[in-house]
Amino acid sequence: MITTPAAHDRFAHWPRLPARLLLAAVALILLAAALVPIQAGQQETKTVGFAEAIKGGEANKEALRPRDDDLALYDHVIARIGRGENYYAVAADEHRKANYPLRPGVAVRLPTLAYLSVWLGDTGRGAEVMVPGALGAALVLLVAVVLAWWKRLGEEPGGAEVQRIGTALMFMGASLGLNRYYFVLHELWAGMLIALSLALHRPGRKWLASLLVAGLALAIREHVLPYVLLMGALALWRRDWKEGAAWGALVAAFALYLAWHLGQVAQHVLPNDPMGPSWLELRGLSGWLSNVVLSSNMRFLPHFIAGPLVMLMVLGWASWKSPLGSTATLLYLGYGLAFMIAGRPDNFYWGAVIAPAMLVGLAFVPRAIQSLWRAS
Repeated sequence: MITTPAAHDRFAHWPRLPARLLLAAVALILLAAALVPIQAGQQETKTVGFAEAIKGGEANKEALRPRDDDLALYDHVIARIGRGENYYAVAADEHRKANYPLRPGVAVRLPTLAYLSVWLGDTGRGAEVMVPGALGAALVLLVAVVLAWWKRLGEEPGGAEVQRIGTALMFMGASLGLNRYYFVLHELWAGMLIALSLALHRPGRKWLASLLVAGLALAIREHVLPYVLLMGALALWRRDWKEGAAWGALVAAFALYLAWHLGQVAQHVLPNDPMGPSWLELRGLSGWLSNVVLSSNMRFLPHFIAGPLVMLMVLGWASWKSPLGSTATLLYLGYGLAFMIAGRPDNFYWGAVIAPAMLVGLAFVPRAIQSLWRAS
């Protein structure tokens, strides 16, 4: 069990009544998380883990199964722009072939990952072949994430025990980044980059590397924007005007990129192209749990275990009285709320944007429960 100084435990000195109320609330939330449905529409959701990806056993089986519709579309787009075709003309054509909407314009992915895939040597054939460039990039990113978290947790209160357990949990979360079946999935790369950005950030001291990594993630998937806004807001809260301005400049640059992207998409939209269905679904707790569980290695766990684990991760982060704990708590609560009100069941992969580093919160759970119990 991890033991940390009480000064760094948010629940250590809570009054008795609030501690009892929070314990009761945690018990009810864990029960609800064990019971609500975890689902992803009609999509296949099985993945391979780190060991299978390296050995190739289950990964080969994964490679042979039919591609999910979204991934097949990305495969075709990458293959065609690799032959010199225009990204937006190709995207519009492939969307129509797959009966996918072109309106609103954000239904078409930003072109960043497609061009990076071509640069890395991806032919757009998806899981049929092992792409050396993409695999190499995934390996480098995995190593960078794990090392960055090892160093970051080494600076946190709690000592070597927190560092070892937290890094091991980070490795478990990040290992999904080696699943070659999903190399064309934007959320996979964006989530790994967010994890790296969060580990590189040192409030009030070092933030440029964190900002640059977040900028790359944002250029890949617009779903990274809440993370960037949070980092900017926290910098302003600390009265760090220079860092706050830098995050604000990143938001402004992305707004220009997104406006250009939407303008390019609009040039290829025809009057008879359908409007996509609303993303406003109000799925509640089921939406939050489904997105995180099904876009991570927790999908291998039974429902009644995986659901409560997500809630315990948030509790662990909330108990950790440090700038990292506060940032992560706001980050995961914010995305959790967003997943509860937006996203269809077949958009479960959005959860990959936050899933990798979220598991680290489990490292702080034993102390959190112990402190709450004593306070109550």
